[in-house]
Amino acid sequence: MKKRIAYLALFFVIMLLFFMLQKPCFMLYNDAPGRAVPFIGYLQVMLHGMSLDAATTGYLTALPWLAVLISIWFKKFPLRSILTGYYAVICLLVSLIFVGDMCLYPFWNFKLDASIFLYLDSPKNAMASVSTGFILLRVLIILLLSGFLTWILYKVTPRHLPPAQRRIAGSIATLLLGGVLFVIIRGGVSESTSNIGQVYFCNDEFLNHSAVNPAFSLIASAGKTKNYAEQFNFFDETHRKELFDDLYPTEGKNTVELLNTKRPDILIILMEGFGATMVESLGGVKGASPNIDRLSKEGIWFTNCYANSFRTDRGTICTFSGYQSFPDLSVMKIPAKSRTLPSIAGKLVKEGYRTDFLYGGDINFTNMKSYLLESGYQKLTADTDFPMSQHQNAWGVNDDITFDHLYQMLKDRKDSPWHTAFLTLSSHEPFEVPYHQLKEKQPNAFAFTDHCLGEFVERIRKTPIWNNLLIICLPDHGFYYPAEGNGHDARIHHIPMLWLGGAVKQPMVIEQLMNQSDLAATLLAQLDIDHSEFNFSRNILGSEYTYPFAYWTFGGGFAFADSTGVTLMDLNADRPVQETPSPNENRILRGKAILQSSYDDLGAR
Repeated sequence: MKKRIAYLALFFVIMLLFFMLQKPCFMLYNDAPGRAVPFIGYLQVMLHGMSLDAATTGYLTALPWLAVLISIWFKKFPLRSILTGYYAVICLLVSLIFVGDMCLYPFWNFKLDASIFLYLDSPKNAMASVSTGFILLRVLIILLLSGFLTWILYKVTPRHLPPAQRRIAGSIATLLLGGVLFVIIRGGVSESTSNIGQVYFCNDEFLNHSAVNPAFSLIASAGKTKNYAEQFNFFDETHRKELFDDLYPTEGKNTVELLNTKRPDILIILMEGFGATMVESLGGVKGASPNIDRLSKEGIWFTNCYANSFRTDRGTICTFSGYQSFPDLSVMKIPAKSRTLPSIAGKLVKEGYRTDFLYGGDINFTNMKSYLLESGYQKLTADTDFPMSQHQNAWGVNDDITFDHLYQMLKDRKDSPWHTAFLTLSSHEPFEVPYHQLKEKQPNAFAFTDHCLGEFVERIRKTPIWNNLLIICLPDHGFYYPAEGNGHDARIHHIPMLWLGGAVKQPMVIEQLMNQSDLAATLLAQLDIDHSEFNFSRNILGSEYTYPFAYWTFGGGFAFADSTGVTLMDLNADRPVQETPSPNENRILRGKAILQSSYDDLGAR
């Protein structure tokens, strides 16, 4: 019996050490020295993260424990040959999760969770942001790491287990050992069970994230993606309704008219990642947005807009459907839900508009094609419509080519009214563009998109369609630059919105606090089109919009901003991680009410 217990203990210790040693590797890869993390910080991360490491190890120990229990009733049990295949599988999986989490964190700024599966149906596009060498090196590391770990487990596993002298007593002892394993997996005997928040130990988001076991994070989040209406039930229905009901008014007359026509031709340019960090007049990088800044003086310039989310698929839904964002799921990837959403295109089609959508990349990525077609776009143009010689970007066709294609599409149009949407592409990793004005790759790529936009506007201005044209420029999400501070704060989610064209009545600056999801209701209200079904979109120029605020979500949390300040809420720890300029309970309560209401709405669709 001692041999069996010794084997289980050794297996557990090896896997636990493997998870613990991942943490300093994760921290070093993600520039812990540059973040000025002291040596004690590494030890704290390992110590505080040990509970989730142990719980994850407990899950992995379950099958070896079962094999040991069964072996008691056999004269000669071939343990090593039975478990070798299991070792190979789990070692490959935990190595893949470890390396994947470590390498994705600089891009996403949150721990690996079930949202990764939303992007795996198109591996080519999911990996387009990095080079082939980058991928091959990490694949090699995964294989070497999993092979080494498999070899260690193979060596410590007895070839055969001898028959137990007292089978009943041995079985009871092993069952008791299983009870201990269950307690470790559960996280103790208290009411609280193992959860990600239990390893958070300070106000430094990076250190807290470093302490989280990525395999546990992946498993835990996977269990929270189906029963939408039952997630985040912070309040009873009466209290939720009291907090939420006045936040998203769907009535109210316009307090100002922005357009000189009720049926303009509408071009919406969804600008990849073009947040305020890249707009000089909004405090961003100098020289990255000269054309946007120039054009803002002749159009309607919304200076206090915030992106609802952090990825293109999510921002697209928020923009075109005026829908809410979610911290742990992408509605675009759930066709049964996304097709129930209202949309700008759908409303315009009912008013006689012809609609189309242009994108230089793979329009099937993240189920975009399904969503666009369901939402009312009658014609889609994507990478496959361009010759391969023009595919010079890892994601597809660069913005100079697609802006020219857009111009050719529009310049002679006579079938008014029409609505076209265009998603840009070049201001995205790997930031390789045929333009060299700024020294740094990232700002230079944004400057390239800005240059293409400026040229397009000047060309289209000279055509007959200009007089009735409304161009709306709005990013799909913000951009984390420079890489300092919290990756989810107001600076990162702050985005510009610009309306220009012959349909604009006069230049104007609008400083009203808002979200990108408010575009739908605000635009439709200006066109005298009912927008009551957009229950998470507000007409920010309506008389009923009396409480301006912005709300956004990120992996594991949400933020709420109003005139009193900004609160970033970590849902795993159930506490705010940032409150500026001071704590405010109302912001937390309102944000939780929105989160609960959005999941209730999604569950009901």
